[in-house]
Amino acid sequence: MLARSATDLLRDLSVRKLSSVELTQAYLDQIKLYDGQVKAFLHVDPAAALARAKEIDDRRAAGKPMGKLGGLPVAIKDVICTKGQKTTCGSKMLENFVPPYDATVVKRLKEADAVLIGKTNMDEFAMGGSTENSAFFKTTNPWDKSRVPGGSSGGAAACLAASMAPLSIGTDTGGSIRQPAAFCGVTGLKPTYGRVSRYGLVAFASSLDQIGPMAATAEDAALLLEVLAGHDPLDSTSANIPTPEYTKSLSQPFQGLKLGLVKEHFGPGLDPEVEAAVREAVKVYQSLGATVKDISLPHSKYGIATYYIIAPSEASSNLARYDGVHYGYRTDEKQMLAELAAERKSLEAKQDEKGLKNLDTALIRLYRKTRAEGFGPEVKRRIMLGTYALSAGYADKYYLQALKVRRLIRSDYDAAFQEVDFIIGPTAPNPPFKIGEKSGDPLAMYLEDLYTVTANLAGIAGISIPCGLTSGKTTGSPLPIGLQIQARPFDEDRLLRAAAMFQRGTDWHTKRPNL
Repeated sequence: MLARSATDLLRDLSVRKLSSVELTQAYLDQIKLYDGQVKAFLHVDPAAALARAKEIDDRRAAGKPMGKLGGLPVAIKDVICTKGQKTTCGSKMLENFVPPYDATVVKRLKEADAVLIGKTNMDEFAMGGSTENSAFFKTTNPWDKSRVPGGSSGGAAACLAASMAPLSIGTDTGGSIRQPAAFCGVTGLKPTYGRVSRYGLVAFASSLDQIGPMAATAEDAALLLEVLAGHDPLDSTSANIPTPEYTKSLSQPFQGLKLGLVKEHFGPGLDPEVEAAVREAVKVYQSLGATVKDISLPHSKYGIATYYIIAPSEASSNLARYDGVHYGYRTDEKQMLAELAAERKSLEAKQDEKGLKNLDTALIRLYRKTRAEGFGPEVKRRIMLGTYALSAGYADKYYLQALKVRRLIRSDYDAAFQEVDFIIGPTAPNPPFKIGEKSGDPLAMYLEDLYTVTANLAGIAGISIPCGLTSGKTTGSPLPIGLQIQARPFDEDRLLRAAAMFQRGTDWHTKRPNL
């Protein structure tokens, strides 16, 4: 039952062949059995999930109208606010934060009669590509527990691969839905910026962050996107345009489908097995009637550099609110004041006037110690990068230049989509890597987003779908490989159709790890 698609399960729920309580209990049992190894979830409330499932079953039995998700369990990345339930962002800074309101996407899930089964682990404040940066524990890849599940939505992807939930919600700032989807062998969609409300999403980089669906199949992702998408007056960046019924058009055939292969995505650094799987996927599309054309995104080579100026700059601004005063973690004030008094006494004894002049005030020391203790190393690194890039004398040199390159990257995409319908290629340059393998090398970790960050910079839509497995000769066990498809802004309807077209002709999306 747990390996079936969400769409199939929903059909059984709708005719009462299966109850939401039975389904929810089955997933809770799976979590109890395997999450001790995978560590996909930060928080699970079985009693609340089962109570919600029973409420939905009772309404269905009474013949009352059901929402689109009608009793399906959904896991939510712990960067999205849930009223009355902890939202930690994988950080000590928000370890005990309980939001007083629901994010818009959570409100829509509840209105659609979803069962919220748990909050999933993530890189702290969504900063990372491996889910090793969580303040609480590392998540492992269900295909090989010595390897990472990708990040920052690693828990959201891993829980799907391990059949702990049929649907999950992730966020994508530079590839954080698509890369873990590729690493865990599931489907992950980054919608166009503005397609899904960000109200209630704890911000990392506000001009790049986007919430999106993760699922086993494109059909399931379409079902979930129908619930999540739509204009929201509470989000000033939400696009006020109609939302299609994505599930209705999935089987429509394409006429004269043109796909673009980006030559810059097939250079040095691409794993040979990943390249071979992607090229085989291209052949599948050709066998289904698509034509393929080589194209260029000439400014894509500046994508990583551009992203790692803009994203940390926005993070520096967004994370300034965590100061130990308003909410969240606060350092031990008694100890802090005692340390400050001891320093003052020592400086007075030495008659160090300069030291006394530069000594922190109590408030400044509170800020400094709170942020030093509350944030992890990667978050501190990005705050410092962003603060430097925005500082006097450097903002013009770095931040404003990065914004200009961002515009050039978007122009490259605009030109490419004049020639082709979709752009396809690898989601990540390599299969999932070993836990700890890249944690000491930030640049190597950042290069994991080589093929994904440009979609965020351009604000377009992108999806990752499974397209193969490694042989296991070099990796020790077969590992998933993801195919990325990118589309014009607000073209999720056709993007999901293109993904479903591939999945009808292959069975990679049905593969699951042996837990």
